[in-house]
Amino acid sequence: MNADNTTTPRFKEGDLISVKTGPAEQHCRTPTYLRGAQGRVIEVVGRYKNPSELAFHRPGLPMLWLYRVMFEQNQIWPEYDGPSRDSVVADLYEHWLLPAKEKH
Repeated sequence: MNADNTTTPRFKEGDLISVKTGPAEQHCRTPTYLRGAQGRVIEVVGRYKNPSELAFHRPGLPMLWLYRVMFEQNQIWPEYDGPSRDSVVADLYEHWLLPAKEKH
């Protein structure tokens, strides 16, 4: 259900982001374990109707940008002791993302 992309996405491939930590929507599509985590945009997927609104038979507007974001596994679960290259990839809507600063 990808629609025309008439607006500009806030983030681009390679951008470092943080996931917001606020309360969930009624039909939230952002996993709790990712809230507050820092990741990197690996793809701008496109604009889609808001699934949180569609779940209640509403029009799902305005359309939202969807991003594919990669997180280092140990960023999500600090006690993780597997290979450092292990990661988690999630598709997240723009209204859940904030710009993040590079870690030094």
